Amino acid sequence: MENNDTVCLLKECDAGTKMAVASINDVIDKVSSPDMRELLAESRDHHEKLGNEIHSLLLEHNSEAKEPNAVAKGMSWIKTNMKMKMDESDSTVADLLTDGCNMGTKSLRRYLNQYQTADDTSKDICRKLVSIEEDLCRDLRSYL
Repeated sequence: MENNDTVCLLKECDAGTKMAVASINDVIDKVSSPDMRELLAESRDHHEKLGNEIHSLLLEHNSEAKEPNAVAKGMSWIKTNMKMKMDESDSTVADLLTDGCNMGTKSLRRYLNQYQTADDTSKDICRKLVSIEEDLCRDLRSYL
């Protein structure tokens, strides 16, 4: 019998990696600092790599990937575009992504608590995703 908590946690992590990649892609071309652009590209690569690992695990559990919540994705897009129209600076990008990292971290920690019977592999992946988010948030501080 499949552990439903494992599948649910993996799906939430999958949606989180997709949301992060989309958010980075929305702003990376607007970044003027080469160092910041490299930081974002590297973080996007980490998210994509972990997302591929999550996708493989979902397939092993005979489950499908999960897309990010459409409302959350739409609200993020609106917020990003409105803020960038007012101030298209690296500081604005750092602010937007820091907010996204904080929301992602909060959600992932909630899911870890909610899906307590998920297997250790899935919990480790979720913690790794939290770590990627926290690292990006910390690294963006110098651009705020």
